Amino acid sequence: EVQLVESGGGLVQAGGSLRLSCAFSGFTLDGMHIGWFRQAPGKEREGVSCIKKNNKDPYYLDSVKGRFTISTDNAKNTMYLQMHNLKPEDTAVYYCAPTICTETGLGSYHGSWGQGTQVTVSS
Repeated sequence: EVQLVESGGGLVQAGGSLRLSCAFSGFTLDGMHIGWFRQAPGKEREGVSCIKKNNKDPYYLDSVKGRFTISTDNAKNTMYLQMHNLKPEDTAVYYCAPTICTETGLGSYHGSWGQGTQVTVSS
């Protein structure tokens, strides 16, 4: 059974930084990639970033390139999203999930989501 636990969100001012964590179980990066999605109020969930085993071939949504960095710690079954220079438009609930990570984005996830972690960026 896939389990996903996100943490690290909070309230920051524009220009600030946060580091999100995702503790995952029920799958390994040998068989799946993993990524971050986010959902802002009134908007559809979108894929933000994803990565393959051994931190290979990361993908980033254009609007976060150069500001966000994704990484994994395979020994801890944990994924991270380091976010710098946050903008109000980054405000959303952030979720992690197994996915298929390609150069064009994240594949859909149809399993059970975690509770997410709220990121709020004030202007």
